Amino acid sequence: MTIKIKLADMITVSGKSKNAVCYACQMQRTQLNNYCNNKVSRVDLAILAKLCEYLECNISDILTPE
Repeated sequence: MTIKIKLADMITVSGKSKNAVCYACQMQRTQLNNYCNNKVSRVDLAILAKLCEYLECNISDILTPE
């Protein structure tokens, strides 16, 4: 089983920009793009917690089994 990161979809649904997400979650744009493009080898739970809080969603909205 693999896990798909649907962060790009959540950002689109929220109507927030990637720049706003980067600023609010204290992430670099490259790091955010890696999460959006499923190119992350190790998921940082602290980052996911910040993303969920900022996007007002649950972790299951971002990470889904595939």
